[in-house]
Amino acid sequence: MADSQLFEETFTIEAVDNQKYDRVSRVTGQSTDGGTKFWLDINHELFPLNEKDSVQMVLASTLNLDGSKAEKGWRELSRMDSTLADMYDYVCHGKVYRFEEGAGENIKVYISFGGLLLYIDGPYKKLTPLRIDYVYMLLKK
Repeated sequence: MADSQLFEETFTIEAVDNQKYDRVSRVTGQSTDGGTKFWLDINHELFPLNEKDSVQMVLASTLNLDGSKAEKGWRELSRMDSTLADMYDYVCHGKVYRFEEGAGENIKVYISFGGLLLYIDGPYKKLTPLRIDYVYMLLKK
């Protein structure tokens, strides 16, 4: 895992709830080792997920492949610039805004992507690189 990649895990989708909003589903997933669980609001028109799908999630501090901080916003990058986003199907930019103690060695991390929320409950050792700061979430099947 590169320095810019703060968290990386493969999850199996356990539930998809799209009852409340037109284009947003709340998905629940569990890591392949069973130690980490997440709840995520996702635009299901852009990235449809179903139960039992396998999804790789990365939380990164930058999209630059060399790990350097971005000098310009991700929308200003030219199509010639190769970034971490090129390797994933769904990318969001948001802010880690809260941590809570969990059961035993677990902690809970809350991230907001402009109103779409991500909640991760997992081992402190896996989630310790996350800080209250801006992050990119990248997903692929």
